[in-house]
Amino acid sequence: MKKNILGLTMATLALSIGVGLTAADEAMAHGYVESPPARGYQGSLDKNTMGWTQAYEMYGNVITNPQSLEAPKGFPQAGPADGRIASANGGLGQISDFVLDNTGVNRWKKTDIKSGMNTFTWKYTAPHSTTKWHYYMTKQGWNPDQPLARKDLELIGTVAHDNSAASNNLSHKINVPTDRSGYNVILAVWDVADTPNAFYNVIDVNVKSNGEVLPPVEVAPEKPTNVKASEVTTSSAKLTWNKVNDAKEYNVYRNNQKVGTVGAIQFNDSNLKENTSYSYQVEAVGFNGKISEKSNIVTVKTQSSEVEDNQKPTAPTSVHSMGTTDSSVDLMWGKSTHFLGVKHYEVYRDGKKVATTEKTSFKDTALKANTKYTYTVKAISLGGNASDLSAPFVVTTKPKEEVPSGVREWKLGTFSKPELYTAGEKVQYKGKEYKVTITHNNYGDITWAPGANSLFK
Repeated sequence: MKKNILGLTMATLALSIGVGLTAADEAMAHGYVESPPARGYQGSLDKNTMGWTQAYEMYGNVITNPQSLEAPKGFPQAGPADGRIASANGGLGQISDFVLDNTGVNRWKKTDIKSGMNTFTWKYTAPHSTTKWHYYMTKQGWNPDQPLARKDLELIGTVAHDNSAASNNLSHKINVPTDRSGYNVILAVWDVADTPNAFYNVIDVNVKSNGEVLPPVEVAPEKPTNVKASEVTTSSAKLTWNKVNDAKEYNVYRNNQKVGTVGAIQFNDSNLKENTSYSYQVEAVGFNGKISEKSNIVTVKTQSSEVEDNQKPTAPTSVHSMGTTDSSVDLMWGKSTHFLGVKHYEVYRDGKKVATTEKTSFKDTALKANTKYTYTVKAISLGGNASDLSAPFVVTTKPKEEVPSGVREWKLGTFSKPELYTAGEKVQYKGKEYKVTITHNNYGDITWAPGANSLFK
């Protein structure tokens, strides 16, 4: 495949600005495993030591955007295709290459770890509400010279969450099997609650024996203490408690019925009745499966909607873009809270209201290319009180790409309106020009995009 002049210009531009993560990059991205460093994050570190050009050749575009290895969730049944797991299928176009999928026993820098209990810590630039994290590891006898596939991986740990912000649970204790040694790959998957996507990070490790030993099987964790309730509304309550040593997760009980299991030391209960009392207890579950005694009971009474609404909601947090083009910005933000509830959100662009939505997202369209915009969001309670404005989010739309004469821009089709590509036809995608090798229809499958298969050259 050949890069056109535009593609070379874009690469040169990337080279000139690719010295680090800018504030805009951070705001538009999402998260990565910081320790031990995921492959993409290792690339962003290496560009500061080996130089940008060499790091770019080694890792690809991820060196300036390790936070955006995003693909549909549902792994292992869904998610990135086999052979494209490390690159998350190119990160929904945010990475747009597959360099991270390269193979070889000596191809990637490795972090020494020990078998047994290990801690994995995430760095979030947009701490989405989260359902869970799940961790996989290559099996004994896997071949590092072959593309990474599902058959090579097995589940080694799951961390449950309560749909609150990912930042409530930064580090996870995961048990690395004692029968692993040498070069292995660990796949960490972060499932987002309020989008259909997840983030996929592969971590290259060199496993040594004699890791941390699990607690003796006969020992149960201590019972959780200092259970408290806060942020009580007409329909929800937030519970917190002190961390318990050797606890893998916690079971939460409402009126003696288990209502959730979480890996963090907090739980957000919802769908409660107003002006009603509830009793809660928490128990710790050890890594050895043993369960502690239940905590002391804490009683919570939800608020009544008959109380005068004289409070402002909390301001929306973490306004960011899920994807920016030359004509659109796909905004998202963290939920606001209010004792009665939030009715809707108002979105402002450059100080002018452009939308009212009940969701925590809004796609602003028909924008100018290569133009800076400032967005703020405020929440409105059911009683009509307005929150303070969120912190401003500043973003610049992408430059308009010029498509050469006789070449059309590649785009996804749909099941009802497929896009026909004819053999010999020229298309442009992500600044590169391709020729169609096989006549075909695209029904909405991004894995059929140029550069990802033999349909184009």
